[in-house]
Amino acid sequence: MNDHLALEHCGETLWLLPDKALYWPARRALLVADVHIGKAASYRALHQPVPRGTTEATLARLDQLLTSHECQMLIILGDFLHAKTARAPATLAKLQTWRERHAGLRIVLVLGNHDRHAGDPPHSLDIEVVEEPWLLAPFALQHEPVAHPQHPVLAGHVHPVFVLQGRARQRLRLPCFLMGDAISLLPAFGEFTGGWRVQPDAENRVFLAGAGRVWAL
Repeated sequence: MNDHLALEHCGETLWLLPDKALYWPARRALLVADVHIGKAASYRALHQPVPRGTTEATLARLDQLLTSHECQMLIILGDFLHAKTARAPATLAKLQTWRERHAGLRIVLVLGNHDRHAGDPPHSLDIEVVEEPWLLAPFALQHEPVAHPQHPVLAGHVHPVFVLQGRARQRLRLPCFLMGDAISLLPAFGEFTGGWRVQPDAENRVFLAGAGRVWAL
């Protein structure tokens, strides 16, 4: 069974991946949104009880995706670092080691709201930082899900999720892709993120990501 769902969208073939990422074969590009490196550490700095190891887990998942797909470019649709507190020496050291494993990979960060507070990634990480929209035909790649006058948008920011209703009031909340002609949303890639509940409608399709697969509602 394929580990992705191939979707024809705006004249391009895109692969929606179970691990909350999008692969664009024609560009040999992996797209992720809302990575939020250092978010758990930022909460711990505020004396909040949150799990450890989220940075390692996030980078390990990126390793797996980059190994499994022919990637020349990694595009981050905003919010790479969560906050200034994410720039702790231990976190930056983990990022540096990870970057050295992918030394030949082009990485482009489309600035998000958290990036503006956290500051640009260290130069040693060799990450290109661009303002939104970053145009890569036919798409406008953005963090904020705001319509572009000429190009369909791929964005992040809102961390879309869909809630499946089960019996006896059981509910399962799953990350999802929301795909529309004007604006499409990627789920948050980070390990420690919330979510904004979405619903399919006449203009937007929902694709759930979970249990090692992607499926359409």
